[in-house]
Amino acid sequence: QDTTPEMVVRRLAHSLGFRFRLHVKTLPGTPDLVFPRLRKIIDVRGCFWHVHSCGRCRIPSSRRAYWLRKLESNKTRDRKVLSELRRQGWRVLVVWECETIPGRRNQLQRRLAKFLRGE
Repeated sequence: QDTTPEMVVRRLAHSLGFRFRLHVKTLPGTPDLVFPRLRKIIDVRGCFWHVHSCGRCRIPSSRRAYWLRKLESNKTRDRKVLSELRRQGWRVLVVWECETIPGRRNQLQRRLAKFLRGE
């Protein structure tokens, strides 16, 4: 909660005029940003912890078996939570940490606007 990538996404969504609830505990996975009237969710994921294919995810060389098991269980949990949210009628946008870096924020803002406005 309250990570730098999440704060970037919050600021962008707010600047687009959208209001949201944070970390709704009654929903599977306690999603980061919830837009109840729109029935939409934005989930902000760290590239390392959720094993993104962007190249920023490097498995530590020490205790490799532990990390592989841990990160694989994170991926499995993410799939299960995403499936459950969709089954409940929510539309979900996953935003990766690498998309929030300064050089990519304009592109991210357009993506958020498209998702939230239903374009």
